[in-house]
Amino acid sequence: MIEPDIDFDLKINPELPKRMDFRIGCIGAGFIMKNIQLSAYRNVGFNPIAITDLIAENAKEAAKKWNIPKVYSSYVKLIEDKEIEILDIAIPPDQQINVIRKASEENDHIRGILAQKPLAMNYKEAKEIVEICKKANIKLSINSNMRYDQSMRALKTILDRGYIGEPVLATIEMRAIPHWQEFLRKYDRLTILNMSVHHIDIFRYLFGDPYKIIASARPDPRTKFNHIDGITVYIFEYKNNFRAISIDDVWAGPGKGNEPERDIYIKWRVEGLEGIAKGTIGWPYYPIPTPSTIDFTIKQIPGYWFSPRWDKAWFPDAFVGTMSQLLRAVESGGKPEIDAEDNLKTLAAVEACYMSIEKSCAVSLDEIE
Repeated sequence: MIEPDIDFDLKINPELPKRMDFRIGCIGAGFIMKNIQLSAYRNVGFNPIAITDLIAENAKEAAKKWNIPKVYSSYVKLIEDKEIEILDIAIPPDQQINVIRKASEENDHIRGILAQKPLAMNYKEAKEIVEICKKANIKLSINSNMRYDQSMRALKTILDRGYIGEPVLATIEMRAIPHWQEFLRKYDRLTILNMSVHHIDIFRYLFGDPYKIIASARPDPRTKFNHIDGITVYIFEYKNNFRAISIDDVWAGPGKGNEPERDIYIKWRVEGLEGIAKGTIGWPYYPIPTPSTIDFTIKQIPGYWFSPRWDKAWFPDAFVGTMSQLLRAVESGGKPEIDAEDNLKTLAAVEACYMSIEKSCAVSLDEIE
């Protein structure tokens, strides 16, 4: 067998900033911040120096666990700390605008903000947040952490190198049960805005912006509060006839919790003119550290699958990448890789999904923007 010219350095690791001691203030000490983000930061050597949470005990526990010297009683007091250069916001999206507005008023020392995704509950409010930071000259980036899942980084490299040729069809199939935060009970937007936003953003990261979007949804039988979208399906249509389709099933059958017999998983597949790439996402198996996977085959060697593997996992390792790309942008003066202004198109795609569901038709991003 003739080995093809395949470089197995698939660029899964993020590029770190030259300066590792940027002083980070953390707003929010819930599960993701306390158990995932701060773990990733300490593992790589980032420098969180302050933390706050509406529940004071949460902030104290996180500070003790990760050796964070300052605990503040409010985000206002944390933002006013002149030592802090970077804000890491991990609070519900309906609350982010008030925090970011306050940061813009104290902008002489705040150089960058990493905001949780989605940036806001709707496109209009997200656009307002972007404008606030632009006027304050603060670099705003979004914690779209699926972009740093190792299989997605590897897939992006494979696509960019042309190993599988021009993409023809991409699919994501998710059977997993998210924990819906309490604040979501106030809204009727559920899966697309709060879970599917990962897949919508990853389609944009891998393939660019779609021409049109078609979406369909039904309520999740398990979720008792009112919502438009429980189980969702959406199709991204591109002008070159490429299609990207995701099935996001947050029901996954009757029962309680993510029992293995319920066949919980996330699978993805991309078919190209010159080959196929497929893989799995390890996130649904947390807290068991489960690396995502990729396998790909190319036309020149039919029937042979390349199967690179690694020991890193989305939770927590991908969160190094989202913070790194912001710090490098602050360091260099350039744009973050996950620039908030570009991320508005992810929110526009979310809005297009909801409009498509409401009107039972295809919707273009131009109709939203």
